[in-house]
Amino acid sequence: MRLKSVATLAMAMVAAGCWRITVTSNAAPSPTVVEKPWQHSFIAGLVPPAEINVGDQCPNGVAKVETVHSPANILATILTQGIYSPITAKVTCAAR
Repeated sequence: MRLKSVATLAMAMVAAGCWRITVTSNAAPSPTVVEKPWQHSFIAGLVPPAEINVGDQCPNGVAKVETVHSPANILATILTQGIYSPITAKVTCAAR
């Protein structure tokens, strides 16, 4: 029975996977990076997180945006059976 539970958990983690989406612009990146961990999303991402406003931190615009499901985010999703599915967002500001 214990082996079956471990196998089920392993399959759930493999099926969930760590995924990353990266969007880039033609702007040169600056050293300023704004990271927003634990952006709250629900029902396996059907209810998205709130919009992130980095206008104050990135006055010249954005060079790159990455969204990631970290291992901790995946664990939270598994433990809540997909009801709570957080993501981590990382925004790289554009240089002048």
